[in-house]
Amino acid sequence: MNKVTVIGAGFAALTAVRHLRETDAELEITLVAPRASFVYLPSLIWLPSRKRKPEDLQLDLEHFFREHNVRYHQGSAVGLEDAGRTLLTDNGKVSNDGLIIASGGRFLKKLPGIEHAITPCEGIKAGEAIRDRLESMQGGTIAIGFAGNPKEPSAMRGGPMFEFLFGIDSQLRKEKRRDRFKLVFFSPAPKPGARLGPKAVDALLKEMAKRDIDTHLGHKLKQFTDHSVVSEGGEFPADLILFMPGMTGNTWFDNTELPRSPGGLLQADRFCRVNGWNKVYVAGDSGSFPGPDWLPKQAHMADLQATAAARNLMLEFEGKPPEHTYKPELVCIVDANNSGMLIARTEKRTIMLPSMSIFHWMKRGFEWWYLRVFR
Repeated sequence: MNKVTVIGAGFAALTAVRHLRETDAELEITLVAPRASFVYLPSLIWLPSRKRKPEDLQLDLEHFFREHNVRYHQGSAVGLEDAGRTLLTDNGKVSNDGLIIASGGRFLKKLPGIEHAITPCEGIKAGEAIRDRLESMQGGTIAIGFAGNPKEPSAMRGGPMFEFLFGIDSQLRKEKRRDRFKLVFFSPAPKPGARLGPKAVDALLKEMAKRDIDTHLGHKLKQFTDHSVVSEGGEFPADLILFMPGMTGNTWFDNTELPRSPGGLLQADRFCRVNGWNKVYVAGDSGSFPGPDWLPKQAHMADLQATAAARNLMLEFEGKPPEHTYKPELVCIVDANNSGMLIARTEKRTIMLPSMSIFHWMKRGFEWWYLRVFR
């Protein structure tokens, strides 16, 4: 009986588990993660408005593990031995015949004063912090922005920041206190959201202008203070700062000989194999993958990569070469709490549909559909 170890408990990890189990009912699957829970990150945008509660988004995985016959090993990865056949954790060693690394990425927090900013995608606590700060504020300036990893163009997550921006604007208007606040969107990129396509950038900037949201774009960030954002283009006041930094690889990668990209992620081929490593695969935010320069770091892409990784690993167990690849595809609804714009991009075309309420309900419907297998 073959043994597979999956590192992580996010989108890529759980998708890999599902496809492994679908392929082989007898496979021994061990999942390694600090907590046996899954956080549905795309819906963090609804925590500030209380459309969602923390318990709606953090799901216990006990039912999922039982249904898919998964052994759960509580711990964090700290290194590898035996060319990947032994995973070292802070709670002992786990052996395997095949390894799928889906332990996510790590935010680059080198900017001076970054402790004064909230990084929304860090999880439930960050979403609650935003909610509580908004509810306590009587007025002021809210600055919302993102940056990337200059050595890894794909290692950024800007989409959620547009959603927090438009969602907070909608929330304040609904509460009839928008006139007490100034909203500023900032980014070192002169055209933020360019990965979504030129039409999307224009649409996003027009939406900001329509909502009376100021912009501070195209200037390298220098630091945050407890009351301002400072860039090479100047300083502006900020009573609340939401900021998404670029991403890099997990710190435990440093304790291995796994190949790294210039930006610190695991270097993978088009089959999601870690370059030069036998039966070691990577999916999601942990990896640097071949593809177009707009290849996204989002849950949908992580799912596609995890599916390819799981299928290829099973082929290798049968003595066959990997053959499954992933389709570079960006699909997102930029939600604003009551409406949203749909953006889809492939290597052949880009589709951008203007903000409509139906897309907000589609996003909520997809959340229900995705989470049903964990409940």
